[in-house]
Amino acid sequence: MTLSEQVFTPARRDDVVPVLATARLKLRAPRRSDCKAITVLVNDRRIAANTARVPHPYAIEDAEQFIAAVNKREGEACFVITLDSAPIGVCSVELREDGPELGYWLGVAHWGRGFATEAARALIDYAFGDLEHETLISGARVSNPASRRVLEKCGFQWTGVRLSRIRAINSAAPIDRFRLDRGLWASLKSWGRVNRVT
Repeated sequence: MTLSEQVFTPARRDDVVPVLATARLKLRAPRRSDCKAITVLVNDRRIAANTARVPHPYAIEDAEQFIAAVNKREGEACFVITLDSAPIGVCSVELREDGPELGYWLGVAHWGRGFATEAARALIDYAFGDLEHETLISGARVSNPASRRVLEKCGFQWTGVRLSRIRAINSAAPIDRFRLDRGLWASLKSWGRVNRVT
């Protein structure tokens, strides 16, 4: 069996991961045709150095393995963030030792335009609504104030700092840790409605 046959098996949860629409973005499950776009976007050390598990350099094989691994477990969801149908980043809720964790990254050309906050809010709504999580955790490198602002705008509360391994720099770095619970999320729902397309 070739890598392609192993990686892209039809037994996935993609058919149950909806498409979410915000004012400017659509979030949908990653698919094989996204490999090249994801590779081009994330193969930037500025992105990799601010995420825990993204390698640098990032090859097409990394994108294939990533797509093969997502949307397989109950309680998790991974979305490609699209603008005018073109991928601009990825966001996900993954089950981690500390609980369900929100993660996201955007291509550098799309930084500073509010897309990360818009996508994160849609995913948070999905995580508390459809996935029925009671809390979400997340983190941002202390040297990444833009990512911390995204979490704060989404209602996450700072819980402390800890060292975490960053794959791209092959070292540990201090990470601000955050938490959002269902009650606070419900009180903040004034950020607007996310439409479920499918």
